[in-house]
Amino acid sequence: MTATEKPEQRAAVGFRSERGPVLIALMLSTSLVALDATILATAVPSVVRDLGGFSQFPWLFSIYLLTQAVTTPLYGKLADVLGRRPVLFFGIAVFLAGSVLCGVAWSMPTLIIARAIQGIGAGAVLPMTVTVVGDLYSVEERARVQGYLASVWGVAAVVGPTLGGVFSEYLSWRWIFFINIPVGGVAAWMLWRHFHEQVEKTRHQLDLAGSALLTAGFSLLILGLLEGGVAWDWGSPVSFATFIVGAAALVAFVLVERRAPEPVLPLWVFTRRVLIGGNLAAVAIGVALIGLVSYVPTYVQGVLGTGALVAGFALAAMTVGWPIAAALSGRLYLRIGFRDTALIGAAIVVLGAVLVVMLTESSPVLAVAGATFVIGVGFGLSSAPTIVAVQSVVDWRRRGVVTGTNLFCRNLGSAVGVAVFGAIVNATLADRFAHPPGSVAGRLPERSEAERLVLDGGAKPGPVTEFLRSALFDASHHVFVGVVATALVLFAVLWLMPRRTEMLDVS
Repeated sequence: MTATEKPEQRAAVGFRSERGPVLIALMLSTSLVALDATILATAVPSVVRDLGGFSQFPWLFSIYLLTQAVTTPLYGKLADVLGRRPVLFFGIAVFLAGSVLCGVAWSMPTLIIARAIQGIGAGAVLPMTVTVVGDLYSVEERARVQGYLASVWGVAAVVGPTLGGVFSEYLSWRWIFFINIPVGGVAAWMLWRHFHEQVEKTRHQLDLAGSALLTAGFSLLILGLLEGGVAWDWGSPVSFATFIVGAAALVAFVLVERRAPEPVLPLWVFTRRVLIGGNLAAVAIGVALIGLVSYVPTYVQGVLGTGALVAGFALAAMTVGWPIAAALSGRLYLRIGFRDTALIGAAIVVLGAVLVVMLTESSPVLAVAGATFVIGVGFGLSSAPTIVAVQSVVDWRRRGVVTGTNLFCRNLGSAVGVAVFGAIVNATLADRFAHPPGSVAGRLPERSEAERLVLDGGAKPGPVTEFLRSALFDASHHVFVGVVATALVLFAVLWLMPRRTEMLDVS
């Protein structure tokens, strides 16, 4: 299947169509990243038990998010220069190499380095799958296909934690990385057999200076957001230096890009209303998503007193609603347009977030699942039209850049959300522990130990446990209020998008 055929020349959408093998390969490629985002969480105790380094294990997640985020824009530009196929193959190869290194890691530092390599591969896989969909499928078909890709995340949300627990308990945590090898191998083989593209062979000038400044600048800023208040205090010299140097690198990047013949991230991406609206919406979605993914399980497990599996299913309801709504959004935006469809989705996200805020210390788990399902529907109706909108206003030569930029903005939103919501939770818990009621004063364990006991179900019933659950509820509730505020921002930025979209003149 080539990426240059016209829509009328193609068969119907689905797995049995001519494009079916490519779609399956793209879904398998996406599953590499989707499973890796969920499967490791339940294996952390086993990893720490074997390798040690408990204080370092947050870096297993931070370094992966960091390298994935900063490389995404670079891959978007390379895809427009070299084609999608070589970039996607490179991403899969690097991801699998990182998986092998993770599986054979002999210490926590080596595992962290291997996770960084995985993130570099993931930074290519995700934007390339979305970009290839934009190449192969028409605007009318794209939402349904985006629904297929979104469903991979829904399955991963349920299967990932389960596989992680099974491998850790009955085999070895190393298998959570080795399982990527056959999946990635099949995906690469199917892409090699069925996906071909015609790329115009011309000489290009690689923007090495811009690439280096972009990577350094965003690496430092995202690192500062991820580790501020964790590895160092927000007001520490290290924190100030990280943000100042990062900002200076980005200022230098802008100056370089204004003169570069072929900039790695053209500045026009941030000057068109449809692209600005779509990218700001991606930031807001990233913020809200990380808040829910991080703290809904904490609320269900720590406050409602359920097990980890039930907590995972409560969150999985969101990833069920997302692909359903994404697949149906195509019919809607063909009638009322991208902007209005996304606005309806944002309004539903606001509604779902309000339902989450209304949860109490004794709400049933089904109420949590229902609220997250509503939010998932809203995400599906808002994210799918915005990504299709930004792809539809540029030609093939620029589609990789706008797609990569949009996904980068979502990753950036997640990094900001991790920092902001983490600070909110830490501040809330610190205040509650500093001012406990008289019935538990002097009887409280260390805060980290208290949180572990409640989340693991090891706390005995009594006033201390009730206080701990109440403190976790307050912290989670404050995060959910932040999600409501973010949902309102999402609605506002989508309102700024133009109602009609036209091909942009960016020559």
